[in-house]
Amino acid sequence: MHSRARLLLERDFREFKENNFEGITAFPVSEDMMKWEAEIEGLQNSLWHGLVLHLTINFTSEYNFAPPVVKFETVPFHPNVNPHTGQPCIDFLDNPRKWNTSYTLSSILLALQVMLSNPVLENPVNLKAAQILMKDESMYRAIILKLFNKPLRLKGDGLKLPEDSHKCIGPIKAVSFSDYYKTWSAIATSKATEYYRTPLLEDPNFAGQYYQWKKVDLQCPKEWNLK
Repeated sequence: MHSRARLLLERDFREFKENNFEGITAFPVSEDMMKWEAEIEGLQNSLWHGLVLHLTINFTSEYNFAPPVVKFETVPFHPNVNPHTGQPCIDFLDNPRKWNTSYTLSSILLALQVMLSNPVLENPVNLKAAQILMKDESMYRAIILKLFNKPLRLKGDGLKLPEDSHKCIGPIKAVSFSDYYKTWSAIATSKATEYYRTPLLEDPNFAGQYYQWKKVDLQCPKEWNLK
């Protein structure tokens, strides 16, 4: 007889395959389904669009009473990913008290895809990534492409990549799952169809909230905990 955790993961896997989320693949790599591998592509019209990151998800027999351990194998230069451990800063993964038994494999993967494509710049875990992203998105994109060995297709020359981009780390502040899931899930969960998928930045609600957030962050750098 299979364990409760395995039965739940089998259910989650069926749900995930039925949803057929764009830019996300996941599959178990152990017979008991406790170990998983996944690939996540950045959302369309984001800085991470076209880049695919590999990650592992390790569940325990306590699932779904406790969250799994998620780590990026391809550690991104990202404000909300710890460059040393590869762990994303999402509160329900970091803090078991904020985990909810209603969260599923799909919830986890969607939250990761949205986090990747829509960084939160307040109290970032990778301070250097956040600083560069705020100052110059073209520079940030250039760094990403270089790290992924992709050709730079940017206007202008003379981009100089910081030599210590992997050293400067700020204090960890977990990103609220509800902030991601409630605000962006309607956009992030758009399925790939043969007809049409609304471009992310053409959505008026997203664009308005994004630029409002960007304006506030640029005006209030003093609120960051930069120590």
